[in-house]
Amino acid sequence: MYWRFKYRFDGKEKLLALGTYPERSSVDARQDRDAARRMVAVGVDPSAARKAQKDARSDANANTFEVIAREWHRRYLNTWSSETARDKLARLERNVFPWLGKRPIIEIKPHELTVVLQRIADRGVLETAHRVKYVCGQIFRYAVQTGRAERDVTADLRGALPPVKVKNYAALTAPKDVAQLLRDIGSLQTCFPVMCALRFAPMLLVRP
Repeated sequence: MYWRFKYRFDGKEKLLALGTYPERSSVDARQDRDAARRMVAVGVDPSAARKAQKDARSDANANTFEVIAREWHRRYLNTWSSETARDKLARLERNVFPWLGKRPIIEIKPHELTVVLQRIADRGVLETAHRVKYVCGQIFRYAVQTGRAERDVTADLRGALPPVKVKNYAALTAPKDVAQLLRDIGSLQTCFPVMCALRFAPMLLVRP
C-alpha cells in the first residue's frame, strides 16, 4: 500500500509517491504531504524538486575525488613511464583516497586537504607530502577543465608545508678523491649508454 499525494501544477494533475505502509507511518506521510503542499503554494513542483535532488546526489557520487583521480590517471597514463604511473596512483591510494576519496570533489575545502598533507608530513616523509600536493593540484585542475570543480583548492595551500631541505653534493677537489672516482667509473659494469656518459663526464667537465 502506497501513500500518494495528488496535486495540480501548471494545470496538470500529478501524483507524488510518499512511501509505503507500514514502513512509513501515517504521521510521516502527512508531514511529507504538508511539505509538498507548501512547495506547490509557492510555485515549486514537488516531483521536479525530488528529481533534482536525486540527480544532484547521483552527480555527487559520480564526481568523487577518487573517481575523478582515477579518470585523470587513465587519461595521462601513456605520458608517463610505468614506474611513474604506478607511484602516482599508489601515493593517492595510500595517502588520499582513504580520507577524501568518497567526497564530491567540488565540496573538498583547502583545510581538509591540509589535514591529509600534514598527516603525511608527520610520518617523516615531507617530500612525499609535497609530491601528493602537486598531484592533487593536477587532479583539481583536470576537474575544473572537465566542468566538475570550480577551482584548484591547492592554490590556497602555499606555505602549508615546510620546504624540503636539499642536500648539496660538493665537488671532489682532492687529487686522491678524483683519482678514486675515475677508477670507480672505469671499473663500473653498466649499460653501454650510461658507461659512455660517465666516461665522457670527466673529459668534458659537464654539470650533472
